[in-house]
Amino acid sequence: MHSALKEQLSGLKDLNVQMSKEALNLTRALKGDSKTQGNWGELVLERVLEKSGLEKEREYFVQQSFINDEGKRILPDVVIHLPDAKKMVIDSKVSLTAYEQYVNADNDNEKEQFIKDHVNSLKRHIEQLSEKKYEDIYKIESPDFVLLFIPIEPAFAVALNADNQLYNKAFEKNIVIVTPTTLLATLRTIDSMWNNEKQQRNAIEIALQAGRLYDQFVNLTEDLIKVGNQLKTVQGSYDVSMKKLTGNGNLIKKVESIKKLGAKGTKNFNDKLLERAIEDDE
Repeated sequence: MHSALKEQLSGLKDLNVQMSKEALNLTRALKGDSKTQGNWGELVLERVLEKSGLEKEREYFVQQSFINDEGKRILPDVVIHLPDAKKMVIDSKVSLTAYEQYVNADNDNEKEQFIKDHVNSLKRHIEQLSEKKYEDIYKIESPDFVLLFIPIEPAFAVALNADNQLYNKAFEKNIVIVTPTTLLATLRTIDSMWNNEKQQRNAIEIALQAGRLYDQFVNLTEDLIKVGNQLKTVQGSYDVSMKKLTGNGNLIKKVESIKKLGAKGTKNFNDKLLERAIEDDE
């Protein structure tokens, strides 16, 4: 019992250290520059993708480079591949500096100002994301919207509480705001779509293989019928020949009579065949 308790306490200690490190990393990310926040957001996005069931480099691709119609190089964070050659773009570049200031503000006036700054920051990013027109990368292959990923659930919740039209305004610009929870639900749905697609492909393949097997079986039966007909023909030829050998005035009896007249030979007819020739001729 002491050993088990010690092991449990050790596990709790390790978990506490890990949580402390995660909290410290989060604090540093929120207080850091936009580049640091962006990297941290992409890391959270990567973890959500790993839990989705989708496979990297097959159903989703990270940091692919493209050239748009204006000749500019664009670099979406993630491109999700959907069944029927459709694509979905996810962008996670969101500044959370104002949100960190809002959380740590001491009075209501500061909180009110920082939440305004946070909402305005999201609005600016929505405008910038809309101007990139990620949805046009694949032309008709792509859905007409892009997912804007916010790595902290409360950051979106407080922004939506401050401006309840934020989500609708983004949607009007073909942008859907998602958090880890809603994104994971979306990705799990996509994973189910892929599973259904694979099952349908397998069903089609099974039907094709069954059709080929059926055709091969029909061909085999036709070949057997041909062999049967050929055997009947051979049997008829055999019966005619045997009738000549053993029937009335048959060849075997005539040839055997020659031997009796003194012809010399080293071999004899099969006894049963000779008996049949004598009986059939009588």
